[in-house]
Amino acid sequence: MSEKPNDDMNDERIEDAAPGENGQGNDGDYEALVRLMKENEELKDRALRLAAEMENLRRRTQRDVADARTYAVTNFARDMLTVSDNLRRALDAVPAEAKEAGDAGFKALFEGVDITERAMLSALERHGVKKLEPQGERFDPNFHQAMFEVPNPNVPNGTVVQVVQSGYSIGDRVLRPAMVGIAKGGPKAAPAQAAEPGPVNEQAEKDA
Repeated sequence: MSEKPNDDMNDERIEDAAPGENGQGNDGDYEALVRLMKENEELKDRALRLAAEMENLRRRTQRDVADARTYAVTNFARDMLTVSDNLRRALDAVPAEAKEAGDAGFKALFEGVDITERAMLSALERHGVKKLEPQGERFDPNFHQAMFEVPNPNVPNGTVVQVVQSGYSIGDRVLRPAMVGIAKGGPKAAPAQAAEPGPVNEQAEKDA
């Protein structure tokens, strides 16, 4: 009996077990590799986005904490300014003659009120509240609130020539704008240099 039929059958089995000549096995591996590379890129992109979001969250949290530390006393400080104003009005209401002619008790009372006012302003300054001193400066709507104009040909237009009520700032924000009178009729003020954004005037925003 011839063994040739068996050899043919073995050859057919080998051909069936081997990858096809059209390369379907290699194509499948290539597609799997491409799919894995794509998934890897997506995961990498997602990780980068998550890292960026976490960094932005960290910065926002730091900024919020710093703002809370700086501006936590804003409302309290604004209320204390009213007390300070009343102390200053009390001191200004005393005529100079009364100061000189007053007895020891009156002078002690006057000095006590004066010391109290200075101590309050000092305490506010330790918490970041600073008094604005705009007299003689150019009018700045970020810090000042114009109440009236004063004809004065000797100073540039827009110069603060009178302070009706002192202003205060806290951090880089305006706690209360200074109420001022500004000059008009004088020479034009020199053009301002490129100004940086001014502080937030919270009181003006509320009034608006």
